[in-house]
Amino acid sequence: MRILATYNIKGGVGKTSTAVNLAYLAAQEGYRTLLWDLDPQGAATFCFRVKPKIKGGITGLKKRSSSLEKAVKATDFEGLDVIPSDFSFRNFDQVFSDTKKPVRQLLKLLFPIAREYDLLIIDSAPSISLASENIFYAADALLIPLIPTTFSVRTYYQLLHYFRKKPASHLKLLPFFSMYDSSRLLHRQIVSSLPREFRGILNTSIPYAKRIELMGVERAPVGHFAPKSKSDKAYKRLWEEIREKVLDERHFF
Repeated sequence: MRILATYNIKGGVGKTSTAVNLAYLAAQEGYRTLLWDLDPQGAATFCFRVKPKIKGGITGLKKRSSSLEKAVKATDFEGLDVIPSDFSFRNFDQVFSDTKKPVRQLLKLLFPIAREYDLLIIDSAPSISLASENIFYAADALLIPLIPTTFSVRTYYQLLHYFRKKPASHLKLLPFFSMYDSSRLLHRQIVSSLPREFRGILNTSIPYAKRIELMGVERAPVGHFAPKSKSDKAYKRLWEEIREKVLDERHFF
């Protein structure tokens, strides 16, 4: 099972919409896909019309009184399951900080179901914490949405500084522009200049679009309620880039 995580220190950058749409597109292509909503706010869970609750919460998962396998819920889309958010996820650091090898606990929880899926996408909370360190250890790649603004780019510099101090050689960083508005001069300038400084930025930019905002109303991925829209096409291009970089089929199956 390959593991991707949408992540940013900053909230409100399009992390959840990316996780939801990429999980949907992966399942549409035949990947056995699981989305784990690790953000206590539960926006991804809400989009898939699943109740944000896990029996026993994060403490139950640690004590094995509730297994992660039992927490998995089916969605309305074939091949796509969800581990819903639970408000207790906000206590992840508190629950696991005193365990042996605390940064490996997430991977340990996932081990029993790893063979059931081809792909796991994690929607993570916007922070640097023990929970995010667990994600960094477990994931093959971080998908990092960047709004083309000064503050958003600044958090990317902070993240790069973090990884210089705590390198994770196995982890691919895949930043891309999100909520891009081509009518704004600053957006155009940053989208043009930043890739010259950081070569790893993906080519696809996700637009600032009403269709994406409507995901919370429709409670579904864009590709389901607005197929062939500008937003749907953008997410498909993003998925194709990520698939080529991380899910090389010659080594995947």
